[in-house]
Amino acid sequence: MADPSTYRPAPGAIPLSPGVYRFRDEHGRVIYVGKAKSLRPRLSSYFQDIAGLHPRTATMVTTAASVEWTVVGTEVEALQLEYSWIKEFDPRFNVKYRDDKSYPELAVTLNEEFPRVQVMRGAHKKGVRYFGPYGHAWAIRETVDLLLRVFPVRTCSNGVFKRAGQVGRPCLLGYIGKCAAPCVGKVTAEEHRGLAEEFCDFMAGRTGGYLRRLEQQMQEAAADMEYEKAARLRDDLGALRRAMEKNAVVLADGTDADVLALAEDELEAAVQIFHVRGGRVRGQRGWVTDRVEDVDTPALVEHALQQLYGSGSESVPREVLVPALPEPAGPVREWLTGLRGAQVDLRVPQRGDKKDLMATVQRNAQQGLALHKTKRASDLTTRSRALQEIADALELDSVPLRIECFDISHLQGEDVVASMVVFEDGLARKSEYRRFQIKGFSGQDDVRSMHEVIGRRFRRYLQEREQTGEWAVPEGGADTADAPDGAAGGPVDPETGRPRRFAYPPQLLVVDGGAPQVAAARRALDELGIDDVALCGLAKRLEEVWLPGQDDPVVLPRTSEGLYLLQRVRDEAHRFAIAYQRSKRSKRLTAGGLDAVPGLGETRRQALLKHFGSLKRMRAATVDELCEVPGIGRRTAETVAAALASRTPAAPAVNTATGEIIDDSAAPAGAGASLETP
Repeated sequence: MADPSTYRPAPGAIPLSPGVYRFRDEHGRVIYVGKAKSLRPRLSSYFQDIAGLHPRTATMVTTAASVEWTVVGTEVEALQLEYSWIKEFDPRFNVKYRDDKSYPELAVTLNEEFPRVQVMRGAHKKGVRYFGPYGHAWAIRETVDLLLRVFPVRTCSNGVFKRAGQVGRPCLLGYIGKCAAPCVGKVTAEEHRGLAEEFCDFMAGRTGGYLRRLEQQMQEAAADMEYEKAARLRDDLGALRRAMEKNAVVLADGTDADVLALAEDELEAAVQIFHVRGGRVRGQRGWVTDRVEDVDTPALVEHALQQLYGSGSESVPREVLVPALPEPAGPVREWLTGLRGAQVDLRVPQRGDKKDLMATVQRNAQQGLALHKTKRASDLTTRSRALQEIADALELDSVPLRIECFDISHLQGEDVVASMVVFEDGLARKSEYRRFQIKGFSGQDDVRSMHEVIGRRFRRYLQEREQTGEWAVPEGGADTADAPDGAAGGPVDPETGRPRRFAYPPQLLVVDGGAPQVAAARRALDELGIDDVALCGLAKRLEEVWLPGQDDPVVLPRTSEGLYLLQRVRDEAHRFAIAYQRSKRSKRLTAGGLDAVPGLGETRRQALLKHFGSLKRMRAATVDELCEVPGIGRRTAETVAAALASRTPAAPAVNTATGEIIDDSAAPAGAGASLETP
């Protein structure tokens, strides 16, 4: 890795003007592109002490071998140049949203003599009117099929159109009334263009006047006893209304807006965009990106806007609604205004229908991120490649078909718990998940906790092996506190036919943490005489893989499927541990005062908590108020009141980050979540 001081620009050499800069590696490849309102302070921030940089930024500056910059006149020019260079150089450390497909759009070729309605993908063409994009091409075809009976615009290719004119006979759509057949002269070019323009007006949301006109014509035809014409107009109205139902009204004021929302985690981010035209959702699209650079939500929003509008293929509406404004927002707003040729309102919705729509788009973004992760995890080829990459990186004899991961969680040293998650063939086996309470000591010590949990898990494994006669337990290795029930041998329970709880060892043991946690796990395995289980740790700081006894970590490529699988395993262990820790804390805060009440079972305890909401309110209630709870008689109410009165309320917990007192009247599942330690 390069030392940033070897290519740091001389003091005073960097200008104070706005500009765009590029970091290059030793081979001259551009690895990062950025922009700045003032180049000197921005570039100087990269050359501070590496220990003070964000891990991803530190990786970038140590990979680079040189830096160069270009001065521009304004921040808007910097924004435009940054996007151009990102598209040109494809830097590995920049955020790049991956569009998983080319979204189809409904296009009307108004640049032709006889306009055609068709499905188009890719870059926009001059003179073509576009509507969408749509999630699926079949959604466009359904809409077009309904509208063609009212607006019979041609949909055939140029070859079919020319052939029909040569033979003097229209295609099938011309015979069934879904094409005006301009190919054989049934309508003139001007009449056909009028149909195409009416089609565009309807798709653009100008529907009210046309529907009223059709309804009036239907009533007039019925009054003149032209019942066949009236029936045809009635069917036309029905077709138009069904087409309109496919695009739900979301903004009653007929707003034209693009609504953008993000869903993100530590590794990836997904963006989702709803295109609203005339108050209706006319299209939807989304992308996913790896978070390879140190960016927050405003920066992700800025990159998404560059991706959406930078190529010029997407028109900019009057309003662009985002979850957070870029910092600064002025240059981005000015850039969008220049693209549209009129004022653009870039803002965060605060209330009303637009805020509700933002919440809907946010849910879609979360679903998109979850679906992306599911697709990536469920692909057999990808899983096989991930397991092989792990085996190669860790120099294993075979691919680790069973991976177990352990994580420690606690809240300020209380309710210390651990989790064990199991992945087999790259997929989670939730039936094999296990939870542990730390028993050997009290207080906060993640390394000691990891040693205890690993020891307990593998003592159980040795006991299972001893029962089958496959392996003798080393002297002093049995853990009576975790001894299995019964003495029947074998890895499979003869009564249920299911594997015993700790019967199978993993091929790879993963711990959440760095070198200290790995050393503790290795010590626990050595104490039990286990030497055939591979061990590694995954540290969050730089996503490094630590092996026991090694001073330097194994660094897998950022795009490695093996690293992605290890991250999923680690994150699942973290989630499972946090859920268990929250559950224990919730029970301790809310149900502890009722546990010792004689004759009060779980059902009535839950009924009391649901009725009053917290122990604090229950303690303040009278006996008569307690009797109002279904299933609680007077004698039980008196017992509960006496038990709560005799119990001294515990001192309130304090959030050390904010100084806020966490009262037991708060929702127990969410209180203090930010203080939980993985």
